[in-house]
Amino acid sequence: MPQQKTNSSASFLEAARIAVDSLSKSKLRSFLTLLGIILATSTLIAVMSFVNGMNVYIATKLSDMGSDGFRVVRIAFIGNWDPKKYLEMQRRNPVIKPEEYDFIKEHAHLLSDIGMQTWRGVTVAYNGQTMSSVDMSGVTANIPTISNIEVGEGRAISDQEVKHHAPVVFIGNDIAQKFFPLADPIGKTIKVDNIPYEVIGVAKAKGSVFGQSQDTFVYVPLYSYFKTYGIRGQIQLFAKAANASQMNEAEDEVRSLLRAYRHLTPAQEDTFTIFGSDTFAAAWQNLTGAISGMAFGIVSVFLVVGGIVIMNIMLAVVTERTREIGIRKSLGAKRSDILNQFLVESAILSASGGVIGVLIAYLLTVVVRAATPLPMDMPVLSVALGVGLSASVGLFFGIYPARQAAKLDPIVALRAD
Repeated sequence: MPQQKTNSSASFLEAARIAVDSLSKSKLRSFLTLLGIILATSTLIAVMSFVNGMNVYIATKLSDMGSDGFRVVRIAFIGNWDPKKYLEMQRRNPVIKPEEYDFIKEHAHLLSDIGMQTWRGVTVAYNGQTMSSVDMSGVTANIPTISNIEVGEGRAISDQEVKHHAPVVFIGNDIAQKFFPLADPIGKTIKVDNIPYEVIGVAKAKGSVFGQSQDTFVYVPLYSYFKTYGIRGQIQLFAKAANASQMNEAEDEVRSLLRAYRHLTPAQEDTFTIFGSDTFAAAWQNLTGAISGMAFGIVSVFLVVGGIVIMNIMLAVVTERTREIGIRKSLGAKRSDILNQFLVESAILSASGGVIGVLIAYLLTVVVRAATPLPMDMPVLSVALGVGLSASVGLFFGIYPARQAAKLDPIVALRAD
């Protein structure tokens, strides 16, 4: 048995050597043969890289709310965009009011916490330096905790500061790095739209998603915001269910309370939108299903075309080397040896296309990630899958040519010109 294994290994290595030598002598033909496999592999890996990068994005979004968190907003579209419905919601849905927040907070029994936030774009200045397009939010004291924002330095805004309109600010890491790269920001005064605020804390860095930094923000007490900009504006509520298993019940409770406050009849639709982590997950599953289906169709076409081309080329190779096959058989080569030689040659040819496809997909991933906000991230599994699938295609479509070569009569083969 050990001797049989040794002979099999030697036969395989010899077949691989002959296959590599044959492919190296016909580089252009081999490359043209591989175009279908290259396109299939690069497409597959590029799509997997996009989906994997998007998974990071969705996971980050979900982590903002957690498995027990959800939001109440005036309008939100998660999934298919419907312009007509959006315009209808713009007309029908009123802005969320602080009184509605107070009503839900007082009457909800299935929530562990609920906060309120409103926002706008502002310019922040300090010591002659300015930073534009900064996200400014007026928040209740619990918003950083509900949103899973951690304090890096100092502290967060307190309930008393919210209640008394205190001129204090909690800043994102980008703001701190911009204005205080070598200094302690705590206690310093920055201007937000020319209004002075004392820095009381800095958030830990969260990084970027879709190429957009999540650390370019400032939080001020909610009623300090209202004092400057007024109450009307985009307000959203952040809620946490008392228990993750009661997430749906908590959403239904908030929905019922807000509908009751707005005096909506059972026949009327909601004039607000509630969404949680499960909504993001469902929308993402639908999207990835569509993307994967489309990619599978494209890859299948490329693989079939590439496989047929490989089969035709291998049939031509068998014809070209008929005399060589006859000589090998006359010297004692078995049918299995000839079969293995051409199968290995076909697999190596196809796997080479897979490797080239991997390299192209990697370069594409690097370029797209650097030039666009798309969060491309190539998973290691996609590399193994791409090369393995391409080699499998070579094996499958190489079976017929290999069998034709193995079945050749040595005497007839030796007579071939």
